[in-house]
Order: sequence, then structure tokens, then C-alpha cells
Amino acid sequence: MPKFTTYDGTRLAYHLRGEGEPLLCLPGGAMRASAYLGDLGGLAAHRQLVLLDLRGTGDSEIPQDPSSYRCDRQVADVEALRAHLGLDRIDLLGHSAGGNLAMLYAAAHPERVASLTLAATGTRAVGIEVTEEDWRSAVALRAGESWYERGRAAFERLWAGTATRQEVRDAIRPFAYGRWDAAAQRHEAAADAATNREAAAHYYADGAFDPAATTAALAGTTAPVLVLAGAYDSGPTPAHAARLAALLTNAEVAVQPLAGHFPWLDDPGAFTRTVAAFLDPDVRTVTVGGLRLAYRVWGDESAPPLVLVHGRGGDSRDWEVIAGRLAATRRVYALDLRGHGLSDWPGGYSFEAFRDDIRGFLIELGLAGADLVGHSMGGAAAALLAEDEPGLIGRLVLEETPPLFPLKPPRGPAERPTGELDFDWSLVPAIDAQLNDPDPSWRGRFAAIAAPALVVAGGPASHVDQKKLAWMASRIPDARLVTIDAGHLVHAERPADFLGALADFGIK
Repeated sequence: MPKFTTYDGTRLAYHLRGEGEPLLCLPGGAMRASAYLGDLGGLAAHRQLVLLDLRGTGDSEIPQDPSSYRCDRQVADVEALRAHLGLDRIDLLGHSAGGNLAMLYAAAHPERVASLTLAATGTRAVGIEVTEEDWRSAVALRAGESWYERGRAAFERLWAGTATRQEVRDAIRPFAYGRWDAAAQRHEAAADAATNREAAAHYYADGAFDPAATTAALAGTTAPVLVLAGAYDSGPTPAHAARLAALLTNAEVAVQPLAGHFPWLDDPGAFTRTVAAFLDPDVRTVTVGGLRLAYRVWGDESAPPLVLVHGRGGDSRDWEVIAGRLAATRRVYALDLRGHGLSDWPGGYSFEAFRDDIRGFLIELGLAGADLVGHSMGGAAAALLAEDEPGLIGRLVLEETPPLFPLKPPRGPAERPTGELDFDWSLVPAIDAQLNDPDPSWRGRFAAIAAPALVVAGGPASHVDQKKLAWMASRIPDARLVTIDAGHLVHAERPADFLGALADFGIK
């Protein structure tokens, strides 16, 4: 593993995982070796993780001066690592106690921080203390677990002062995890051997924190900050995460459901999607109905808005060619529907839910009257929205949109492809069931669509019934039909012809 020499001559180690832009990761514990972070639930597929072993932990050397373990004094180690890597500015992630160190670094070197991710972070650096009441509230959330009663009784002894944390540790360990399964138990079992307890005693020593000064310094920084909390965590609780974010100039809060203090272990996909979306400069997020929806934007802010909606199994990246060309004259938005790409994957899917995603997206971003282009499943959801909200959409383009007749023959069970997917497979059987037996009122209300509409058909190579597409176009009062012989993926297979059809329709 690579090493570098920090300010006092101590040799510190760091570990690299993945490829791409570096993300410097500071472990918690306090003073636990960075190995427990693993690949942060798959985040290494998006960024190169630079996992620092703090002084005296993992493969780093033990310093001569034990007082150098104090949190504020390790800020210089982070700065030495940045300089060693030759980075002008860094994306920085801190977990738990490492979040305190990350905040102190950002306060001391704001010009060096490109972004700050605080995952289940400690909050002592800004004077937010975890109280017994916070613990009681978090513990109560786990009632019903097989280990709950034993753990709650152990906490009662701890709060009463009749037991030490070490004496009750085995009973309270499960509360740190969203689920106390074999993976969580292995993760927790490795903690003792990987933690430098002597160093941990110095980490929070008197003088380590000056909350007023740190809060003032952080309030003046402009780097974007993500404060991510597990719904079951006691430190920070979601309420503490919100308090912390309120102290920062450019912060957002994400609460990961069913997660504890190690959210990347409890739900790797949810953690990775949230952090990857935050770190990607081309991705933004908006909360709609309690769900976080990711989207991409092209073009000048003052240009007329255009919203692009992908089909099943796709995401906003599907539109890069089309969006790039339309951005010369349009402000183009492409979103990831729920269960797709970097948006939340809640596990419940329907055409109605996708319709509501689009509605909420338009309303939250103030895009009423925007032109809307939907492909396949996204087009069906857009059509349902146009039926319900005649004034919300400007022009409507339905590309290879299923006309919502029962499929004959009906689709049988689909086999999940092997490997990682960029969408939640559970949406496939859910949408197939609706395609097999759609609500007849959906197609019965095409006449309610008041927006000018363009129906784009893909010709005989498409699996969508072209006669039914023509029927759908005939039922929408102000609609025209154009066929581009490209199959189902018209905008991808023949982008120039697709753009030409949009231009003839008035979207250019």
C-alpha cells in the first residue's frame, strides 16, 4: 500500500479502491483502521476511494507524541495527504468520528475542499451533542427485534451508571446496524482488533474542538455538503443531521431508510446512489413525495424548458445525444424515474407512481408549461399526467409509447439478467402486470389530453403494435403521428430523424 510522510515525520498509509476522480475517506471509530469502510457499498465503481489509515491505525506508523492523536491535530495529516496526491482541491468523505475531522479540515482549509460528504457523522466539532433522549428515541425504533429487550435493558444499566459501555457492548452492538445479520456481525466483530483504543482516548481530548469557531468557519464555506444519516442511527439522528445542515451554507440532507450507523452495509445500493449523485457534477437531485429523484441539465437557464423521460430500464443518460443538441436553444432536463439510475429505489412501482414522479418534478422545479418528451414507459406515464393535468404540459411527445391495451398474449415471468443492474428489477414484473391488464380508463381518457401531441412510431421493427399507436394518435384531439423506421429506440437509433420530427413539431 502507498505511504507518505506527514508533518512530524510519521509515515501514514492509505489504500486505493476503484478508479476515477479521487475521494478522500476518513474513518471513524474513533481511531479505527480504514479497512472497515470496504468499498463503501460499491461507491468505488464511481470514484477512486483513497482510504486513509489515521496515525497509529492499520498500516500507518505510531507517532512519537500521543497527543498528536487529538482530532484537530490530525487536520495536518489530511492536508499532507492532499499535497502528497498533488490535488489542488479534494472531495472529502468522513464517517462517524471521521466526520468531525473532515469538518475541522474544511474549516481550516475551505479553499481546498471541492465537496464534503458527512456519512453518519459525529457532530462534536460543531457543538451538537448526542443526549440520552436521542439514544432512547433511536433505541425505541428497534422494538420488535429479537435482540431488542436484552439490548434495551443493557442501555438502561448504562444510562443509570451501573454498567460501563464495555460491559454491555455485546448486547447493544446490534443497534448500530439496520439489520443484525451475518454480514453485520462479521463487520462488528472486526472492530476491536482494528481500533487503537489508546489513540481513541486522545482523539476527543480537551481542546480538540472549538464549536463556535468551527461553526463560523463552516458557515463561510461554499463547497457543497451532503449530510447522510441512517434512519435508525442515534448519532447523528436524522434531526441532528438536519441541525448540522442548517449550520452550513450549501448543504443537503439525505436520510437512508432502514439504515443505522453503517449505511453502506445496510443498503449498499441506496448509499452508493445517493453519494454518487451528490459527487457527480452533472447530476442534481430533487425530493418529490419523500423520494430523491436525480436528474441532469443542459442549456442556458433562461431558455425554454424541455423535460425528457426515459423508458423502462433506462435513465437520464439515455438522452445525452438528444439533450446535447437541443441545449443550443433549450434548457433541457432529463430525470431518472424512481427505481432507475441514481434516483431512490423504493421497491413499489406503477405507471401511476411514475406519473406522480413527473408531476412532482415539474412542480418542484417550477417547470409548469414545459414541453415533455417521454419514451416507452416514460411516455405512458407522461400521457397519464397530460390526462390529469391539462395545463401542466406545453407540448407532448410520445415516443413508442404503449397505447395501454391488454397484451395478447400476456407477458409471462421475466428472468432477471445476471450481474449488477442500473435499475430495480422488481419494477419489471410490476409494470408487466399493468401492461397485461391495464386500467381501461387510461386509454379511454386520451381525449382529455389538451396539449399539442406528437406520437412517434418506430415502424415494423418495433415490438409495439403500430396500428394501436395510430389509434392512440387519432384519439388525442391535437395530435399528429410520424413513423421513423428505427424500431423501439427511435431517438437512439436515428437521432437526426428524431430531432427533425421534433423540430417540425415546434421543439427546436
